[in-house]
Amino acid sequence: MEIVCLDMEGVLVPEIWIAFSEATGIPELKRTTRDEPDYDKLMNFRIGILKENGLGLKQIQDTIATIDPFPGAKEFLDELRSITQVIVLSDTFYQFAMPLMKKLGYPSLFCNELISDDDGTITGFKMRCEKSKLTTVKALQSMGFDTIAAGDSFNDLGMIQASKAGFLFRSTEQIKKDYPQYPAFEEYDELLSAIKKELSHSGSFLRSFSSRNSTSSL
Repeated sequence: MEIVCLDMEGVLVPEIWIAFSEATGIPELKRTTRDEPDYDKLMNFRIGILKENGLGLKQIQDTIATIDPFPGAKEFLDELRSITQVIVLSDTFYQFAMPLMKKLGYPSLFCNELISDDDGTITGFKMRCEKSKLTTVKALQSMGFDTIAAGDSFNDLGMIQASKAGFLFRSTEQIKKDYPQYPAFEEYDELLSAIKKELSHSGSFLRSFSSRNSTSSL
């Protein structure tokens, strides 16, 4: 039994903070988990920049409303979800992610929560658990699931390394150089083919899906 675990930003949708950086003209906000492995440090840095510039949740959500998933992302997810179970694991926040999940057909999403004042000032954040992606993958494995993981950033490496198969998708040249043992892809059809190959090793979902299709066509 397998579950595919996918990162969100950089894999299915553009980086929210980069888009917000471009919208506000604040270059410091372009720093992401591709650049900073310590997520707590990164988020506290971002919150500090927001306070300095008088920016809050509303301004970020206004930018998010203009963001669309990457071309082909929804089709990739739709096909993948037709043959196996998929969870999007992200270090983003529900206050940011839900409009994007709507555009992706509401896949299952595990992420975190922002803490804000009534006026929308972001004062902190609440992570689901420590090392949330790795912890979630290990929890799924403890329940009898094999995991297949794909992501692009430093904070995806834990779940990729812990899974029975892991892939880099549209990652940085440095990460690909540092972790050459993980196949790296740039296109959704390549990633989908690699995942299907791993699923075919057990065949449970693929055979079940084929059987349902054959039965329904009779």
